[in-house]
Amino acid sequence: MSESVKLEKEAMHMLKQTSRTFYIPIKLLKPTLRKTVASAYLCMRAIDEIEDHEQLNSEVKQHLLRKTSVLLQEGFDQAAYEALVEPYASELPEVTLRLADWIGFCPSDITGKVQESTAVMAKGMADWTEKNWDVRTKEDLDDYTYYVAGLVGVMLSDIWKWYDGTETDYDLAIGYGRGLQAVNVLRNKDEDAARGVRFFPDNWSREDMFVYAEGNLQQADEYIKDIKNRNILLFCRIPLALAKKTLRALKRGEEKMSRHEVEETVEEIMKD
Repeated sequence: MSESVKLEKEAMHMLKQTSRTFYIPIKLLKPTLRKTVASAYLCMRAIDEIEDHEQLNSEVKQHLLRKTSVLLQEGFDQAAYEALVEPYASELPEVTLRLADWIGFCPSDITGKVQESTAVMAKGMADWTEKNWDVRTKEDLDDYTYYVAGLVGVMLSDIWKWYDGTETDYDLAIGYGRGLQAVNVLRNKDEDAARGVRFFPDNWSREDMFVYAEGNLQQADEYIKDIKNRNILLFCRIPLALAKKTLRALKRGEEKMSRHEVEETVEEIMKD
């Protein structure tokens, strides 16, 4: 087995371990897109795991995220990154420790865009870690959701354009990411509260967050109208449909969709 085939298998396995929502649609992409989107997702997941880490203190998280952001902007020095994470190697997950592999796995002529979006995300996450994720206003929420999810939409739009010239609206792409993140905020409200974090602006009720999520998911609906490539469209429709159904489940007082509902949703979209 060649090194590139081995790395691709490892990347897809890592993807399956780290994201139920994105593994399914990424797996359905054609080879070049699958490789590119998997690489991009794993790069962002690598830094996300630093921000979400339960054992690392705030100063360490900020240090790792800011230094990683700089390395990504400067072309990425693998040895420097390995030296940066080495003191925390026993605590950090494999997806984070192997960031260099995910960058190396990406097609070279789009790597720069993936690194650029991931670098911006890392710096934004560091800033929000420093603020202890203290969301007070809708503007705060917009800022936070831009860095942790809107940038995923931006990066995907860059990938679609690179792949076959597909033009999409970047503001709507950000709305798409925000919508998915708002659903996560609603789903993880109690879990976040237990660790002393609240992403709801002051005086916002659960209903206000539902309105915010639905408004952004409407932007996601608008976003996909520009996409003519059926393979890309399929990819975009699956997480969107899952987010909408999760929102409905949360309104009914359920924690999340069942595995059967997830599979059923994917099948419906593939048949459409």
